[in-house]
Amino acid sequence: MELTELLAQEQTLTLKSFTNQEALQAGQYVINRAMQEQLSVAVELKRNGQRLFYAALDGTAPDQEEWIRRKSNVVLRHGHSSLYMRLYNEGKNRSYHTMYAVDPTDYADAGGSFPIRVTGVGVVGTITISGLSQEADHQLAVDALTYLNVQYK
Repeated sequence: MELTELLAQEQTLTLKSFTNQEALQAGQYVINRAMQEQLSVAVELKRNGQRLFYAALDGTAPDQEEWIRRKSNVVLRHGHSSLYMRLYNEGKNRSYHTMYAVDPTDYADAGGSFPIRVTGVGVVGTITISGLSQEADHQLAVDALTYLNVQYK
């Protein structure tokens, strides 16, 4: 995936609002799709530091919750998806953790966390998925926000 494509996703997936109900719907979208496709994932949606939705399907481990926290921290620090930050730094041949002087126990530049942006406000939270490849985690988060965008246009 190209950096320009990731930036375009972030621009396109700006929401009009992000309520508790919308977080629930996006979370349920992820869980329903994962169950249909027999995927072992954990998903979290947060707004302003408050966890609005969390679920972990069979086959996940407690470690998924740590991956979610660490990937989400990257998004909240930079305002870009965790996959974008990974590819951005790889393209510059540098370590994310060294460049930004962050502890790997608190930050993971692995795909799967995506910023939740609200028009006229900016980044208000994250949707984060763990359990698949980082690209698949990222895409499932994008699909969930695309679903919300269609529902509330």
